[in-house]
Amino acid sequence: MRIVIADDHPLIRGALRGSVTSLIGEATIIEAGSFEELAPAFAIGEVDLVLLDLTMPGVQGFSGLLYLRASHPSTPVIVVSGNEDRTIIRRCIELGASGYIPKSLDAAAMGSAIRSVLDGGNWTPDDVDLSAAPDAETSDMVRRLASLTPQQVRVLMMLSTGLLNKQIAYELSVSEATVKAHVSAILQKLDVDSRTQAVIAASKIAAGQWNTAREA
Repeated sequence: MRIVIADDHPLIRGALRGSVTSLIGEATIIEAGSFEELAPAFAIGEVDLVLLDLTMPGVQGFSGLLYLRASHPSTPVIVVSGNEDRTIIRRCIELGASGYIPKSLDAAAMGSAIRSVLDGGNWTPDDVDLSAAPDAETSDMVRRLASLTPQQVRVLMMLSTGLLNKQIAYELSVSEATVKAHVSAILQKLDVDSRTQAVIAASKIAAGQWNTAREA
């Protein structure tokens, strides 16, 4: 079994590694301290589980989760985060996460959560009500974000950092025309009129504020 721990804090990676090895002594654990270190982990071979921090370098909001769900839809992802906002937890599950582990949990509880997901289930804190339906507009935007391809997610991530098309083309080793095509597809899928609105929509959905994003 191969498990990727993606978090920029060595102490957190160490705690997660301890929880995993106590469950599965023979597991191969690959650590990634940034988004850029994730791709090599998957290049080596099939990954059985990813433990993902929402805020490590190279990702913003849900971009890391969106990218993994688009590029490796069969690999379960557990978000491990210091953010315990219940809206954020529900958003992660809506976007395809198999679990959400607050970093405040002790090692034993983390291990139990990981085991639940490895056994094919889902796991969130007990007080998270996943049955509560989001408002229709937020639900629609979550669905639209989830429809982006891996490369479109990467382009949206780069747009969020303020990069120009030619800079994005350089970073992705593609033509500027290809980037423009991705941007057009992103605008169409998110049903917005400009790259600025796309960035605002993607960032505000993370805070449960999609209703105000339409007005920006």
